[in-house]
Amino acid sequence: MKARRNKKQVPSFRKLIKTSKVKLENKLKNKQFKQQSTLKKYRKEQRKLRQAVNDAVSKKPIPLEDPKEKWAGKRIEKEEEEEEEALPLDMMDEDDLQLMEELGQRASFLTRDLSSSEPVHAKKRKHEHVIDKYEKIPRTLQTAPEKELIHLLPIKDKSGIIPQTREKPVTESNQDEENQEEAELEEETIEEPIRELTLEEHLIERKRKLQEKKMHIAALASAILSDPEGNIKKLKELRSMLMEQDPDVAVTVRKLVVVSLMELFKDITPSYKIRPLSEAEKSIKMRKETQKLREFEEGLVSQYKFYLENLEQMVKDWKQRKLKKSNVVSLKAYKGLAEVAVKSLCELLVTLPHFNFHNNIIVLIVPLMNDLSKSISEMCCEAVKKLFKQDKLGQASLGVIKVISGFVKGRNYDVRPEMLKTFLCLRIKEIEVKKDTEDINKLKKFMTFKEKRKTLSRMQRKWKKAEEKLERELREAEASESTERKLKLHTETLNIVFVTYFRILKKAQRSPLLPAVLEGLAKFAHLINVEFFDDLLVVLHALIESGDLSYQESLHCVQTAFHILSGQGDVLNIDPMKFYTHLYKTLFKLHAGATNEGVEIVLQCLDVMLTKRRKQVSQQRALAFIKRLCTLALHVLPNSSIGILATNRILMHTFPKMDLLLDNESQGSGVFLPELDEPEYCNAQNTALWELHALRRHYHPIVQRFAVHLMAGAPSEGSEAIKPELSRRSAVELFETYSMAAMTFNPPVESSSSKRKDKVLQGDSFLNEELNQLIERCCSQVTKSPLDFAKYLKTSLR
Repeated sequence: MKARRNKKQVPSFRKLIKTSKVKLENKLKNKQFKQQSTLKKYRKEQRKLRQAVNDAVSKKPIPLEDPKEKWAGKRIEKEEEEEEEALPLDMMDEDDLQLMEELGQRASFLTRDLSSSEPVHAKKRKHEHVIDKYEKIPRTLQTAPEKELIHLLPIKDKSGIIPQTREKPVTESNQDEENQEEAELEEETIEEPIRELTLEEHLIERKRKLQEKKMHIAALASAILSDPEGNIKKLKELRSMLMEQDPDVAVTVRKLVVVSLMELFKDITPSYKIRPLSEAEKSIKMRKETQKLREFEEGLVSQYKFYLENLEQMVKDWKQRKLKKSNVVSLKAYKGLAEVAVKSLCELLVTLPHFNFHNNIIVLIVPLMNDLSKSISEMCCEAVKKLFKQDKLGQASLGVIKVISGFVKGRNYDVRPEMLKTFLCLRIKEIEVKKDTEDINKLKKFMTFKEKRKTLSRMQRKWKKAEEKLERELREAEASESTERKLKLHTETLNIVFVTYFRILKKAQRSPLLPAVLEGLAKFAHLINVEFFDDLLVVLHALIESGDLSYQESLHCVQTAFHILSGQGDVLNIDPMKFYTHLYKTLFKLHAGATNEGVEIVLQCLDVMLTKRRKQVSQQRALAFIKRLCTLALHVLPNSSIGILATNRILMHTFPKMDLLLDNESQGSGVFLPELDEPEYCNAQNTALWELHALRRHYHPIVQRFAVHLMAGAPSEGSEAIKPELSRRSAVELFETYSMAAMTFNPPVESSSSKRKDKVLQGDSFLNEELNQLIERCCSQVTKSPLDFAKYLKTSLR
């Protein structure tokens, strides 16, 4: 039979060459590990051997006792030992004596010399007990500190090899080094006492440190502004100064760095949003300029993110009012830092609505609009109003409205009314939408045929024609797209606003948010869907009839109702007489003092209710309102009187038969009832506007001018006509123009210069000659007798 061939073949040289580099490295590592492990084992054995030698040298031999021996055997051994001890040593040679001592030492396991040349380990028994093994381990009783030995070369004698050892001299160098290190540490801990600075020296030192920090901040900021792409890494260095640890200048430096970084980001941030790169885009090779631009964008976004996180942390530290471990910033300074951080966030919210993390800024700002601190709340509300006013497209406004609506709902409508008053600044009017579209897409003036023929060649004219055609198409497409997108965003924004308003009307009618809601509904009423008109008017009338509203809130209800009816509500058959009656009743409840804010709402309501709805208003109703407004003008401030008289002038022009009130003769039957709250049945045609005669002598010149003008029948021409700057303005504009909120009189009072100044200074000219003589005679007489006032007092009492 043939021998079976081995299938396992020896690897060829080519296969060995193909062995991976990783495999070779693993083999080399395994080899080194084995060498190290064997070396460790050898060192361990040597250490154990040295330990055993030290134990054998330092201890006395202790014989083992055999527990199995009998007492008789022990007695015989004792007798033999006594006999051996009794032998005279003189009868033994020196060699025999030395041999016996060596045999005695080798007789016991504990006294065996492990360093001798003979074999140390005996053969182990197969069935040795565990306790016997433990008993054979040498005892280690350290009575004295171990001394380190030095093994010398052994000496060979007749008896064999004798090991030589010597104690290692203890070098005090290590101890000296340790003592020196301890002394150095003690010297470091014991610092030299710092000389206490006086207050003046401390202020000078603080001023010097602050100036150095300012110069450093200015240098970094100017370097970044000069070359943002090249020095983008210096933003990190500047941002690191937000963690200033010097307690003297920490707060001031942090404030300066916050403001400096805010201005830097406003200047170097591009006008587009930077998106993160995908893996495929990162792997593509690009030019150096593109790579540099990408690095700049990535660095800018990361530093901007860290900066916003630092600002958020400052606000949180102030809110939590907890001191940090460093104690660099006191609790009082937290508010100042938080105010600077909030101001920076508001500025970034307004100036960078297109950039990254704008939604994160909105989430930070909106809760602060409801903050207990009035300054921070006003700051955030003003920033949101500014954002609403300048947002042409509506994207940023929509984001803010969403967050505010969710916040109001989450707090169960327990928020500041100023939050909802910001909705009034939204740009959601059709006129503004059209105007914004024109601003965004300004018409480009194309060249005429004559201009082309003069300046361009035939081929250039052909190219120019094709280019203009393409531009027209692009412009039309862009305009339609931007308009559609804007309308879509505005519709979504209004839906959220109206949902918030209707929730408050339904669930929180006694909330302090109601005036803001009614004011907002009055502004955006023309944009409400017609389907909600009936339900909304019912709710408004129920609020007025409930009696829980103040007169300002009820005026807002009336204003909202008539805004609804003047727009798309014309198609509805609704009688608003109850709202006219309520406004007529509320006129005498207005505040006549400095807080005459309700007059402005009344002027707006009168414009919507009487002027714009002239065809639906009867003559009796118009006469009653004019009479009551003239009576009201006697009691309010000058600017309110001017606004009311301007409204009466407009009503006289709108309703031609209002001159009945300028005649003393009564028209028809009945007597005027001023206390009746129904304008249709108070018989206003039987009275006269006698209040104008009192207003003609008013201390304000404009009020006088309006009173004289109305008494003459409000003519458009002639000597009794008013100036164009007064006649062209609306009642609300005149109310605001002549307002005395700034404690100034408009027009300013002229200073009267006294012509008889010299005569006023002469005091004698006012006295009579006889009186002068009497005064001189009395002053010249000297009374020597003592003055007894009690005497004259008694006589006068009698």
